Amino acid sequence: MGYLSTVIPTDGSPVSGGGLSQNGKFSYGYASSPGKRASMEDFYETRIDSVDGQIVGLFGVFDGHGGAKVAEYVKQNLFSHLLRHPKFISDTKVAIDDAYKSTDSEFLESDSSQNQCGSTASTAVLVGDRLFVANVGDSRAIICRGGNAIAVSKDHKPDQSDERQRIEDAGGFVMWAGTWRVGGVLAVSRAFGDKLLKQYVVVDPEIREEVIDHSLEFLILASDGLWDVVSNDEAVDMTRSIHDPEEAAKKLLQEAYKRESSDNITCVVVRFLHGQGSSGYA
Repeated sequence: MGYLSTVIPTDGSPVSGGGLSQNGKFSYGYASSPGKRASMEDFYETRIDSVDGQIVGLFGVFDGHGGAKVAEYVKQNLFSHLLRHPKFISDTKVAIDDAYKSTDSEFLESDSSQNQCGSTASTAVLVGDRLFVANVGDSRAIICRGGNAIAVSKDHKPDQSDERQRIEDAGGFVMWAGTWRVGGVLAVSRAFGDKLLKQYVVVDPEIREEVIDHSLEFLILASDGLWDVVSNDEAVDMTRSIHDPEEAAKKLLQEAYKRESSDNITCVVVRFLHGQGSSGYA
């Protein structure tokens, strides 16, 4: 089974772990550290479950802002909502979209505070021979296919022309305050939480589907603590020769720290193990 809890050592050292799916079709590892920050607002989830007789994998990185409360809530609830969705197997994209929106609305209804806090989410769901990647905010997912780094999510930043247009059409504004920010406050344009900016900072995930075939080698999910200092191509080059995904995740984290990343750093690596286990990827 997947590791379901996040325990952060008090001395700031990385926490890491990993596992293997029961059918031997994929292995995974994670590494997470506060980095050079005093507080920790990154969370992650790695989960293997069975739905209608199929082994499924669910992986996520959640980077909080304004506190850890929203990121922790999303970690604890998003995948549970998704697994309960009646269309999880038959229409996985619809199920993911609904799970993102219901998790967000439930948090906003349950939170009586006026604190401006929120969270990104970058998630990967493995169902049969299909990989579904969903994203809100500036955590990122990339894959290595045939030796090439391919971004399978788009960072949601307020200065992107389509995001800026959407925000302005909703009556909001984007301005420069050290970086481009929604309402001069928030540096991501989509997120969970962020109650006071919700009409502009939506939780609509962009979802991409990939076929799991022999050209698909591995997947990396990480918070911007990695991507601020390591490019997609560099991340693939560092990871490709390391077959243990936990060691690969630790290598990425250590490299980001060495390059003076100023943020929390969390990496999840999923490696696809072709030619092993039962036929197919279910």
